[in-house]
Amino acid sequence: MSTGGARNLGPRLDLRQTQGLVMTPQLQQAIKLLQMSSAELETFVDAELERNPLLEREDPDQDARDDMPERSADDRSASAIVDAVDPNADGTRREEPPLDTDFSNSFDEGPGDSPDLGNWNSVSGGSGSGSSDFEDPDFSFENVLTRPTTLREHLMAQVAVELKDPADRMIAQNLVNQVDDAGYLHTDLDQVAQTLSCETARVEAVLARLQLFEPAGLFARSLRECLALQLRERNRLDPAMEALLDNLDLLAKRDIAALLKTCGVDSADLAEMVAEIKALDPKPGHLFDGSTAQPIVPDVLMRPSSDGGWIVELNQDALPRVLVNLRYHARITRGAKLRPDREFIADQLQAANWLVKSLHQRAQTILKVASEIVRQQDAFFTRGVTFLRPLVLRDIASAIEMHESTVSRVTTNKFLASPHGIYELKYFFTASISDTGGGEGHSAEAVRHRIRTMIEAETADKVLSDDALVDSLKADGIDIARRTVAKYREALGIPSSVQRRREKALGI
Repeated sequence: MSTGGARNLGPRLDLRQTQGLVMTPQLQQAIKLLQMSSAELETFVDAELERNPLLEREDPDQDARDDMPERSADDRSASAIVDAVDPNADGTRREEPPLDTDFSNSFDEGPGDSPDLGNWNSVSGGSGSGSSDFEDPDFSFENVLTRPTTLREHLMAQVAVELKDPADRMIAQNLVNQVDDAGYLHTDLDQVAQTLSCETARVEAVLARLQLFEPAGLFARSLRECLALQLRERNRLDPAMEALLDNLDLLAKRDIAALLKTCGVDSADLAEMVAEIKALDPKPGHLFDGSTAQPIVPDVLMRPSSDGGWIVELNQDALPRVLVNLRYHARITRGAKLRPDREFIADQLQAANWLVKSLHQRAQTILKVASEIVRQQDAFFTRGVTFLRPLVLRDIASAIEMHESTVSRVTTNKFLASPHGIYELKYFFTASISDTGGGEGHSAEAVRHRIRTMIEAETADKVLSDDALVDSLKADGIDIARRTVAKYREALGIPSSVQRRREKALGI
C-alpha cells in the first residue's frame, strides 16, 4: 500500500513575516496631547516638568541671560510654532505656510518611532488588523461620567435639544459664551446682532428661549430680571410682585411704608412677597462648579487680512512652551558612572525630546485643521450666521489628507476666536444628507428647518403628508427617506398630518 501521498501531520516550525504598526507609548502620548484642551495640556505639561529633570519651561527673557541653557533644534522649532495662514474665499493662500505644504506627521526619528497622527486609526496592537478600538484608561467613559457638568456644558446640552435652526444655535452659542459663572449675561444684543450679521430681533428671540432654560434665572441681565424669570417659572409674577421688583432699592432700605403704597398690598401680603423673593437664587449659575465657568481661552485666532482673506494663527498664550536643557544633560551624563543611572538619563532625554516634538506637531495639526475650516466656512465669517454651510469631518480630513479621527480629536475642546465670537471648532460641523444629483450634501439642520418652513406655510385644505414632504425635498435635490422625515418632524414637535388637518379645521 503506497503512503507517498500521505500528509505529514507532525509538529513543525514555520517563520512568517507580517506587517503591522505597534501603538507605542510615545504614540499614545501624542494622540492624547492632540485631544487635550489647553487647560488639560497645561496640567499635563506641569506634571512632566515636575517628573523630568531635563525639561523646563521656556522663559521669554531667558535669551538675554548668559547662563541660558542650550536648546536642541527641535526645541527652537517648537518655540517658533507656525507662521500665520491666510485662507481666501476662493481657497487660495497668500501667506506662508500654505495648506498644501507637507505638514508631515512623522517626526525625525528612526523607522517605526514616528507618530503618524494623520492616520493613527490604522495603528493596531501588532495584529495588523487596523482596528481603532484601543483601551485608554485616562479617557475612559467611566472617567468622563464622574466629572462634574460645567455650566457651559449644561447650557449647550439644552441648546442642542431646544434649538433646531443652525443659525439660532450659533447665536445661542455666542450668548452662552458670554454668560458669567453666576449665570448673568453681560452683553449688548445690538452688538451681538452686528457681530453675527443678523437682526437684533432674532437675537432677542433666541435670548427669550434661552431664558426658559433650567435652572430658572439664567441669562438675566440684571438682578431684577433674574428674580422675575424665577417668579415667572413659578407662576408668581403678578402686577404687585412686578412693582416690588421695580423697587428693590426700597426693599434694601426697608422702606415698608413706600413699598405698601407702591405695590398696593397690605402688610401680610408684602411679608409673603418678601419671603418669596428671599427664597429665590440671585446667582443660579453657582449651582455648577464655579471654577469651570471661566472665560474661554481660544486656541486659534483669526482676523481679516488687507486683501480680503483671513489671517489664522495660533494663540501662543494657550501653548505651553518647554525646552530640553542640554547643558544640564551633558553635566549629569559626565557624572553618571553606573549603568542604571545612564539608562535613566537616556530615557528622560528621549521622553523630553518626544514631548517637545509632540507639542510642536500638535500645534501644526490644530492650525492646519482650523485654517481649512475657515476656508470652507468663509461665507459664514464673511456674510453672517445664516450662511453656515453643511460640513462633516470627512470634508476637512480629505482636504488636508488626514484621518477623520484626527480631525475629530483636533476639533474637540479647541476654540476659535473670530469676528463673530468664540466658537468650538466642533460646532462648524453638521450632519450631511446626500444630494440626489450627486452634488454637495445638505445639512441635516437645514433640512429640518426646511421641513418646518413648509409645514408652517401649509393651508387647511392642503396639509402636507410625510410622503408629500419627501417628494418636495427630493425635487429640491435632497435624497431623504420617509422615515427620516417623520423622525425630523417628531423631533421638531410637529404632529402628524392627520392631527394637523383636524387642528386647522377647528381653527386651532
